[in-house]
Amino acid sequence: MDDAEVLGRINELAREEHELFERESHGKVTDVDRDRLRRLQVTLDQCWDLLRQRRARRAAGLDPGEARVRAAKTVEGYTG
Repeated sequence: MDDAEVLGRINELAREEHELFERESHGKVTDVDRDRLRRLQVTLDQCWDLLRQRRARRAAGLDPGEARVRAAKTVEGYTG
C-alpha cells in the first residue's frame, strides 16, 4: 500500500467516523454504531501510524514499503 492508498483509506474511514458522530449528536446511534465507531478509531490510528512509519523510513533513506500495520494494542498504547 503506498502513501496515496493509505491517505485514501484514512479519508474513507474519517468520512464514516464523521457520519457516526453526526448520528450520535442527533441521538440516533445504536450499540452497533458505537462498536463500529470504536473500531474505526482504532483502524484510523493504525493507518496514521503506518503513514508516519512510511514517511520516517523514506526520510531515513529506507524502503517505505517495509513499513507494516502495527497491532491495535501497540498504536492505542502511545502516550505521545
